[in-house]
Amino acid sequence: MSKLLSSGNIGTCQLKNKVIMAPMCMYKSDESGELKPFHSFHYTARAIGGVGLIIVEATAVEPKGRISSNDLGIWDDSQKQSHKNLVDSVHSFDSKIGIQLAHAGRKSIVKSSIPVAPSSIAFDISEPFKIPQTLTIEEINQIKNSFLKAGKRAKEVGYDVLELHAAHGYLLCEFLSPLTNKRDDIYGGSLKNRCRLTLEIAKLLKEKLSLPLIVRISASEWQTGGWDIEDSIYLSKELEKVGVDSIHVSAGGNQKEPDLMPKLVPLYQCEYAKKIKSNINIPVIAVGLITTPKQGELLLEENSCDFIAYGRALLRNPNLIFEGAKEFNESYLIDKSYQRAY
Repeated sequence: MSKLLSSGNIGTCQLKNKVIMAPMCMYKSDESGELKPFHSFHYTARAIGGVGLIIVEATAVEPKGRISSNDLGIWDDSQKQSHKNLVDSVHSFDSKIGIQLAHAGRKSIVKSSIPVAPSSIAFDISEPFKIPQTLTIEEINQIKNSFLKAGKRAKEVGYDVLELHAAHGYLLCEFLSPLTNKRDDIYGGSLKNRCRLTLEIAKLLKEKLSLPLIVRISASEWQTGGWDIEDSIYLSKELEKVGVDSIHVSAGGNQKEPDLMPKLVPLYQCEYAKKIKSNINIPVIAVGLITTPKQGELLLEENSCDFIAYGRALLRNPNLIFEGAKEFNESYLIDKSYQRAY
């Protein structure tokens, strides 16, 4: 059997294959932060297509933590029912589902609020971005509690896995980088201090909720003097120590125009995943212009990672796994209602 289509575990969560749908913002909500009918059809279609784990797009832990006014939220109990409906729908097609808990930090463009950040450094000087307010220690503690409360809601409605978003220039990523974190307290300065908030939240989620936890990181921010792969290896080791179950390795997003930007070619981020995997003992998820089942199979065969996250490829084709099953001569894995297509 192909490695891509064989089962695997993230913590206590067993997946029927090693295909993960990467979280991708759909911008289909409104000020309520509620899931809409679109989200149910969108994610359930990938469950019908056989995806092992579907990770719901960045879901804010507080209103000003949204990237935009069209993003999802899980900051209030009133939002739980729509999440439960989605979870039940995905489960009915034998897929597992996770949720990415997120805070946009300085990259929030919500018009009704002022963004917050480790330091008052704007992502960009032009609209729609604003100059963020520097978080106080008290406010940082409140945000930690918001992540925990959001995680509790996610567990209550039946999500199988949590993903903590510490990538792409959003709040936790901003704390990690020496270019966006200029604090002189326990959350700034040294690498240890800059990693502190991500580690504290991860530890809280693991200790209080007992759910499998993935942390998504940007392995490098592609900027001279910024966060890099060696920093990511350090953070990944520390995350493993506090009980995190998997590291999801992406890159970039913290700088508007990074000076070390790589060429965006297929598999361009996968070397980061391989380096991190060689330094830790928990599963690593690779992501980034992985577009075909064969590419995913090759990465697993080369031991570059343990799971494959597909993004745009699954937007284009909800039945990507069926194509892989045909390609790998495992057509019995294709849902019988779709077999005639292959």
